[in-house]
Amino acid sequence: MKKVGFIGVYDKIDLILYVAKILTTLGKKVLIVDSTLNQKARYIVPTINPTLKYVTEFEEIDIAVGFENLEEIILYLGIQNENELEYDIILFDVDNCQKICEYNLKQAPKNYFVTSFDAYSLKKGVEILSQLKEPFSLTKILFAEEILKEEDDYLNYLALGYKVVWNEYRIYFPIENGDLTVIHENQRVAKIKFKKLSFQYKDSLAYIAGEILDETSDTQIRKAIKSIEKGV
Repeated sequence: MKKVGFIGVYDKIDLILYVAKILTTLGKKVLIVDSTLNQKARYIVPTINPTLKYVTEFEEIDIAVGFENLEEIILYLGIQNENELEYDIILFDVDNCQKICEYNLKQAPKNYFVTSFDAYSLKKGVEILSQLKEPFSLTKILFAEEILKEEDDYLNYLALGYKVVWNEYRIYFPIENGDLTVIHENQRVAKIKFKKLSFQYKDSLAYIAGEILDETSDTQIRKAIKSIEKGV
């Protein structure tokens, strides 16, 4: 079972759902854990009987909402320990340092820091990084209207002196390419559709899926995206 963390205060549950859709299309059993303060998954993922804590299925993805740690999820599912979790991959939506520790993301093979360049997302996100007690490797996922070195340099400046170790490469998502309109429409109809997303958005999704599934070829991932687009 592979754990992957998506860290930051930027709204990232849709991104995680879209990555998970690629993974399940490739035959992986995936759980998303929304451990954020706002618990947006509670509002955009349909469920018949939402309670304080629950696990629901959406588009062949399991989503856990309202849990404080993995032990609570294990208890909810009626199993004995983490080894009995029948998931290939667990994706964690995290917006505070405590959850990084509780879900032991330090040991995860891949963690991402997700942000846009508005002051709140940047500074509040970096606040999480300021609380890290030991070196923590992160890959940047940056939502921006255009790719500017000055913005990336500013993020590096804000995180200067903290325990974060940035990977050299960055993953960019367009913020004004019609993608938000597509995502909001998908929320209204309670579907995950790729057809009208921009090429750049899908390309970045493919890249993340490829990193998570390091044994899966880019060709296989592209075919999975095509099948999602066709509704297969």
